[in-house]
Amino acid sequence: MATIERKAPAYAAEPAAVAALVEGRHGDPFAILGMHGGNGQPLVVRTFQPGARAVRVLAGEALVAELTQTHAAGFFEGEIPLRQEPFAYRLRIAWAVGESEIEDPYRFGNILGEMDVYLLREGTHRKLYEKLGAHPSEMDGVAGTSFAVWAPSAQRVSVVGGFNYWDGRRHPMRNRIECGVWELFIPGVGEGELYKYEIIGADGTMLPQKSDPVALATERSPSTASIVKGLVDRPSRSNSWMVRREARQRRDQPISIYEVHAFSWRRVPEEDNRQLSWRELAEQLVPYVKDMGFTHIELLPISEFPFEGSWGYQPIGLFAPTSRGGDPRDFALFVDACHDADLGLILDWVPGHFPTDPHGLGHFDGTALYEHADPRQGFHQDWNTLIYNYGRREVSNFLLSNALFWLDRFAIDGLRVDAVASMLYLDYSRASDQWVPNKYGGNENLEAISFLKQMNELAYSEVDGAVTVAEESTSWPGVSRPVYLGGLGFGYKWNMGWMHDTLNYIQTDPLYRRFHQGELTFGLVYAFSENFVLPISHDEVVHGKGSLINKMPGDLWQKFANLRAYLAFMWTHPGKKLLFMGCEIAQWREWNHDSSLDWHLLADGPYHKGVQSLVRDLNHTYKKTPALHEFDCEAEGFEWIDYLDAEKSILAYLRKGTDSNRFVVVVCNFTPVVRHGYRLGVPHGGLYREVINTDAGDYGGSGVGNGGVVEGVEEGFHGRPASITLTLPPLSTLVLEPY
Repeated sequence: MATIERKAPAYAAEPAAVAALVEGRHGDPFAILGMHGGNGQPLVVRTFQPGARAVRVLAGEALVAELTQTHAAGFFEGEIPLRQEPFAYRLRIAWAVGESEIEDPYRFGNILGEMDVYLLREGTHRKLYEKLGAHPSEMDGVAGTSFAVWAPSAQRVSVVGGFNYWDGRRHPMRNRIECGVWELFIPGVGEGELYKYEIIGADGTMLPQKSDPVALATERSPSTASIVKGLVDRPSRSNSWMVRREARQRRDQPISIYEVHAFSWRRVPEEDNRQLSWRELAEQLVPYVKDMGFTHIELLPISEFPFEGSWGYQPIGLFAPTSRGGDPRDFALFVDACHDADLGLILDWVPGHFPTDPHGLGHFDGTALYEHADPRQGFHQDWNTLIYNYGRREVSNFLLSNALFWLDRFAIDGLRVDAVASMLYLDYSRASDQWVPNKYGGNENLEAISFLKQMNELAYSEVDGAVTVAEESTSWPGVSRPVYLGGLGFGYKWNMGWMHDTLNYIQTDPLYRRFHQGELTFGLVYAFSENFVLPISHDEVVHGKGSLINKMPGDLWQKFANLRAYLAFMWTHPGKKLLFMGCEIAQWREWNHDSSLDWHLLADGPYHKGVQSLVRDLNHTYKKTPALHEFDCEAEGFEWIDYLDAEKSILAYLRKGTDSNRFVVVVCNFTPVVRHGYRLGVPHGGLYREVINTDAGDYGGSGVGNGGVVEGVEEGFHGRPASITLTLPPLSTLVLEPY
């Protein structure tokens, strides 16, 4: 734009600097805008107000100067007569229609303190979310919002939003070159305002507008703006769950997890199939899980994500609970509801990769900032996503701070870390010429390993009672061993091998199961090498794998009998439990994230209701029976009675607790043949009560059993001093305990 034709006054800014400012190219706006002078120099105020007719400077209610327009685009400047030192001022702006008064953003000081800068530069600012992002706040008694974003290679960064007509020229930010953060306090901007960052990259290219990496709230997809939102109050720490949380999540405690995709668990068909809000889930999901006897809910990722079909596993807003369920305070209410119901809440957390959406983290400041620059290390070929550069201290700090954010600010009880194997191995799912060895020539991702160890150490040292869980699908040693013992430091690890082997077995026609007995028993070879969770997760009921009930062979009756026997085998096997929603009602359809579970099946005869009743009873039995959980992760808690009867596809074993007299006997018959007079060795004689019979009529079974009680006799068998003789129902699991 042309400069107004007049002689430049003595206080005028350099024309080249003004031109860069009004063209949106100036990277140091505080060098021009705001109040300058003092200490013997004349005071000058400069402001850029596109479209303004006049600008006046006010001190209190007094008019102290009228600024001169020195650039036609709307740049105003002028001396302040009779004043020698800087003072707080406001601007009165005359527009084509009407006037407005504003506080000048460029009269306010730094947002980041010296310690913030030091910690950010060092990569140890664990409460990043308290400084970066957008925070409603006050400066010098003036209400507004403090914005701060890390973009060290950018030439210019501006806050844009409805408050400035999405015009990046109006609010360019201060560059804290000491730590690469751009900051600006904008008076008058409050909660609920939409905003993004407009960034000119390192090469001078204007980038797509970026969402805030540390936004605490966002618009609902497909909209992509961030929302100004204050930090939520921390949920209550005084309820019984929080007081006893550390003890409740130990290895010797019952942990039974209901895995949930929050927005397809139940929908409202009468209202265009809408999803439930966090508040509705607090009212409906929480009581259901409590009644079913689970100890924990695990949510698929709820950090804001753009693509519904990713189920949350491709997040962009890592610090924002997804707006699909409401605002962050609604999510905090849901957390409180879980804890008030004595339920733990685990979140799936995704530090392994992020999507390439243009408003996201990719190429954030015009460089490979969050992602590794080398595509052999920074691009995930399976998922077409970008991989974090764990070796960059600011990136690892971003992720570590995010982990602590969920555990601290929302009192989340645990993080289940997704796709750990993809982080550990440089050659994960890559051809031999598509990966870069580490400095020792190996395939271990040393930076990711260091990050995971640090994350686990922080989680356990900074947050009382929290746990971490690894979804790790290889035989990496010591995943759930402490870092000081050479492990990765997770509390628990998903047992993917057990899941694959046992599902393969149960899908086999009973006629041929005698050739596959090892698929059930092999898991006991390594069952105590880690603190395992036995997972039947969402991954097993999607993408053509079929629902859990549809994996079962045989006719209708056999399918349900197989499923009931398998679930009881799982609940009595060493390891904590995880079951994906819908499996407890034997849903026929594969899981579909766009629709509700098929709750109507519970009114469709006894079978579905029977499976649900069994899962409820398994959970309550698991919780109240120390022998079934105290040694879930120790070899002392398991003992084979007989694993060699492959011909009949029968397994029998003991589960034991710290009280040697409080054991249970488990017998699985994985054929549709009733076995009469089946003898087993037991520790002692006396009466044994049937605690669980998966063939019971209440579960939709045929009702074959032992009348609820059998008597042990002092006749040795299976190398034990006593024995019991049972009727084994078809396709069943029995659990018995001595009186």
